[in-house]
Amino acid sequence: MEDVWYYVEAGERKGPVELTVINEMMEKSTLGDDDYVWRKGFENWTKIKDVDELQHVEEVMEEEVTVTADNLALKELTTSENKIFIKIGADRGGQEVEYGPYTLDIIIQLYKQNRINSKTLVFVRGLEDWAFLGDFKDFAEVFEEVPPPIEEVDRRKNNRKPFIARMYIESDKKVYVGVCRDISIGGMQVLVDQIPAEKGERISINVHPENTEHHFVAGGEVVRLLDGGQGFSFRFTELNEDAKEAIQKYLDEV
Repeated sequence: MEDVWYYVEAGERKGPVELTVINEMMEKSTLGDDDYVWRKGFENWTKIKDVDELQHVEEVMEEEVTVTADNLALKELTTSENKIFIKIGADRGGQEVEYGPYTLDIIIQLYKQNRINSKTLVFVRGLEDWAFLGDFKDFAEVFEEVPPPIEEVDRRKNNRKPFIARMYIESDKKVYVGVCRDISIGGMQVLVDQIPAEKGERISINVHPENTEHHFVAGGEVVRLLDGGQGFSFRFTELNEDAKEAIQKYLDEV
């Protein structure tokens, strides 16, 4: 190999590997900005964030600009693609369950059928957190009625951020974003607006929940596609001890 790299993992020097391996590890967050790498020509070990030729990987992983419900219009969401996730239960005093992704047209239908309401929690890519449906700036225009006020106590009760997964397929630089549910040490379901794999395909998932303690990376197999193209069931086949610990901590807190 002409262009070989070394990296530091858990305090140990690893390598040599090709640049493509470093890129893949960055995409899966196995290596981060503050991890050290070295190749011929470097005077010393250098943090990834200071290596110009590695910055293109970070560009792939960037999220859209963070928005909030009060400056985002529901009508800005396309009605031709499934993009809206909902969480019901908190709006009715019951157990929280995530559903979706849905089109705006379906959200309107669910509202008219009284299956969701202004206190239903909504998530779309670009939002930092779940938002109340009634907080969207064009709620009255879309649903043809003024939403009731949402009490501060309701806002404080519903502060658990969505359990987000970024998904990568080998040699595919596109980032797929979904909402995780029914997670366990063995696997989980992922609700996503575009399924990135077929049944039986192996993919890598990088999960970013509400705090870094629960962040983990897993490899595994798509074992079932959910009805309506709303996501898939994913069985873990590559899960290290740090990932198991992160999942268990999350489960203990739910």
